[in-house]
Amino acid sequence: MTKILYDANYDKELVAKRNQCHDLCHQYNQLLPTAVEERKKVLQAIIGEMEDNLIIEQPFYCDYGTNIRLGKQVYLNMHTIMLDAAEIYVEDHVFVGPNCAFYTAGHPFSIEDRRAGLEYALPIHVEEDVWIGGNTVVMAGVTIGKGSVIGAGSVVTKDIPPYVLAAGNPCRIIRSIKEEAKIKSDCQ
Repeated sequence: MTKILYDANYDKELVAKRNQCHDLCHQYNQLLPTAVEERKKVLQAIIGEMEDNLIIEQPFYCDYGTNIRLGKQVYLNMHTIMLDAAEIYVEDHVFVGPNCAFYTAGHPFSIEDRRAGLEYALPIHVEEDVWIGGNTVVMAGVTIGKGSVIGAGSVVTKDIPPYVLAAGNPCRIIRSIKEEAKIKSDCQ
């Protein structure tokens, strides 16, 4: 994947978009949990694309919001952070534990480029039926395969294939869970 540098710190348009999104996140996080309709309206102003039946617990933080796509029956627990300089696509039926972070942004090794405010961004894709344990960080450019489970406290730096249990720092495959992950026909 090619890393194209952009000016995240001094580009006035990007700074204005982030400030607008941060204001909306602050507004969302100040609402009462029982103010369901008001919370939904603010989320619709933040998130680029989302299905109706999802839950985003407060507090929630993101940089732009417009680069986030959330499928149906997605659950994001408290203190989810989505640094969405590139697309973050979370498919249907995904559960995310508390204190999880999704970082699409990365910084070059060049000190000169970093001082100039340059960074790059790579998309994150979480396929359907994934469960991500609390305190997990998902790094730029990662895809987590369908039906996988990521153990709490993991740092996911590389793609995770479908139907595996993976955990650790860095996150590694522990074993297949393909047989355990099957949906029983009487539960559909």
